[in-house]
Amino acid sequence: MSFLRYRRATVIAYSFFKRCYARPIEVRFVQSNAKQQNDVLERYKEKLERKAKEQGLKDLSELKTKMKNEIDKKKREFSKVDPLEELQDFEKAQKLKAVLEGKKGPKKDLGEINPGIPKRPYKTLDDYVKLDLFKKLPPTQIGLVWRARFQTKERTLCAVVDGSSYDKMYHYAINNPRFILPLPKEDAQVEKAKDHNSSNNGRTPVEMHFIQWAPVGKDTLHLMITSLAAFKLHKEYTKPHTTVSFHSELKDSKGLVLMNGQVDKEAAVSLKDVRLLLLNLQRFYGAMGDSTDISQQRIKLVHDFNQGSGEV
Repeated sequence: MSFLRYRRATVIAYSFFKRCYARPIEVRFVQSNAKQQNDVLERYKEKLERKAKEQGLKDLSELKTKMKNEIDKKKREFSKVDPLEELQDFEKAQKLKAVLEGKKGPKKDLGEINPGIPKRPYKTLDDYVKLDLFKKLPPTQIGLVWRARFQTKERTLCAVVDGSSYDKMYHYAINNPRFILPLPKEDAQVEKAKDHNSSNNGRTPVEMHFIQWAPVGKDTLHLMITSLAAFKLHKEYTKPHTTVSFHSELKDSKGLVLMNGQVDKEAAVSLKDVRLLLLNLQRFYGAMGDSTDISQQRIKLVHDFNQGSGEV
C-alpha cells in the first residue's frame, strides 16, 4: 500500500469513527426512590400487615420500626469492615510483590521485532489437542473441551466460531488484510491535536489499533493487532500486543472453527480491551452478517482502506 493511499484510507476511516463516537449515548430514566418505595409498599401491603400480626405487632408502622432497627444493626456490623481499606492493602501488597519480583508496569510501546531472529513454525490444531480424538466428539463437547484447555492460562483468548460466520469473515479478510479499529479507552494513546484548546467534551478518548490478517497454512489463519501509534513508529517490524489463531480443521465436518489467542503481558491493553476490538472486528469483516445497509457501509470502509475509494 502506497503512503498516499494509506494516508487517504486512514482519513476516511477516522472520519467514519469520529461520526460514530460523536453520537449521544442513550440514557434510560428510572423512577425516584420515594415513588418506587410507595409502589412496593402498596403492592405488598396485605402481606406486610399479615406479617405484623404474626409477630404480635399492632400495625404496619410498628413492623417498619422494628425492621428499621434490625437494618440499622446490620449496617453497624458491616461498617466495622472497611472494603476500601482492604482493597488498598491488597494493592500495596501487589505492588510490593511486583517490586520484589523485578516486574514493571505495562509498556506503552512493546518495541519492534528483531528481523534477525528466525521465525518459529506456526501451530496447528493438532499441536493443542489430539485431533483424531477431537473429531469423534460432538460439537458441544468440542467447545467445552476447547475452552477448558485455556481456562487457567493468563491473558489468553479462546472461542468457538460458527463455520458460516468464519467463511464470511475469511473472505473479507483475505481480500482486505489490513484495517484500523477504534478502542474507547480512558488512558488512550492519542496524538495531540494542533489546537491545544480543543477538548473531548466529556467523551471517552478513542485509541486506534492496526490489524493484519495472515493465512499461514491450509487450515490456519493468523490475526495480529498492535496500536496504530506503534505501527507508525516501527512499521513492518512492529511487535503485536495480541496474536490470534483460527483453526478450521473441523469446519467441514463439525461446522465450527476454533480460535485461541494471547495478549502480551507487558501490553498496555487488557483482555476486556481486546475482546471489544474483536467484537468490532466481526462487525467490519461481515461475521455478524453482510446484508444490512450498515454492514455494507462497514465492509465498504474496509475495502476502501485496502484498495482505495477512487475518490479524490
